Amino acid sequence: MITAALRRAAGHRRRFDARFAAYFDTLTDPAGGALDGPQHGRFPARALDLLRDMSLRGGKRLRVAVLHEAAALITDQPVPGLEEAAISLELLQTHGLIHDDIIDGSAVRRGAPSVPQTYRAEYPDRPDTALGLAVLAGDLAAFLSLRVLVTSDLPPGLAAAMVAEQADVGATTVIGQFLDLERDFGPVPDLDFLHAVTEFKTTRYSILAPLRLGLLAAEVDPAPYDRELRRYSSALGIANMLRDDWLDLFGDPAVVGKSLGSDLRSGRRSYVLRALLAADTDESERRILDAALGDPQGDDDTLDRVRSIARRHGIDRAVQADAHRYARAASAVAGSWRTRWRADAVTFFEHMPAWTAERDH
Repeated sequence: MITAALRRAAGHRRRFDARFAAYFDTLTDPAGGALDGPQHGRFPARALDLLRDMSLRGGKRLRVAVLHEAAALITDQPVPGLEEAAISLELLQTHGLIHDDIIDGSAVRRGAPSVPQTYRAEYPDRPDTALGLAVLAGDLAAFLSLRVLVTSDLPPGLAAAMVAEQADVGATTVIGQFLDLERDFGPVPDLDFLHAVTEFKTTRYSILAPLRLGLLAAEVDPAPYDRELRRYSSALGIANMLRDDWLDLFGDPAVVGKSLGSDLRSGRRSYVLRALLAADTDESERRILDAALGDPQGDDDTLDRVRSIARRHGIDRAVQADAHRYARAASAVAGSWRTRWRADAVTFFEHMPAWTAERDH
């Protein structure tokens, strides 16, 4: 059943990727609603090139699948507005990834140089310029995510509702970025704080917003179902983040598409590192952890030592077990939808959490 859900998700991704590439073509096509400005300078045109490259480079397209399957809960007929909503969601994702890479100093994203790293390489003697260009590129992606809805042929009421959803979730995501930075100050955060970071930084724009937008496109008001949509999203979001954190220490870098250990090097108190810091480590293990946490120059040998400590204390197994527990909770919520919504889409939402807890990238 998980395989069937993955096939559906792959179909959504394949169709969307072609549409997403065509969207970027329109931004520079005078006959197709071009964005005014890039033709006047190198910097705007280069920013669009980098946005296009990173946006089309890969990613799971989880948001796209959730969006389409949310509409499929209501109908199996084509639903106007899903293409524009999907583009809006993925542009907001591009914005978030660029700003994440600025904040974290990440050099690699989706198996290639990140946008900030590209600018640093292009302007090695102008670090402030490189930083400014990366910030602006991320900002441009955020505004384009709203523009695609405003300039669409959608009914004005639907377009306005979708823009309101995206504007709200964009602001919420920025709040999540603030919380993400705050968790690394002071003592090790408790689980409730980590859950709040996950909720605001990723869950609402990756799961809850696509659910709402899909229902809106299918002409269903999501408000009466808000509580259960939030329950599903929160459980799946935590499972997803637990797996992300697990992959950052225990994954295969060739499959993950970026260097491992970014949480450790940046000193980020992830779910994995919180569990590791709370473990009953001995003095020698503690010295290794204290030296590695927040050291941006930490090498692969250091990462291997930390990984070995984590495995010795069962952190890898415990975090993965938690991911499965939250995935089961999300699946149970989706199962309760069978009496109301279409069975094939409900099945997708039931089985997607298990895949999330086992994915390798």
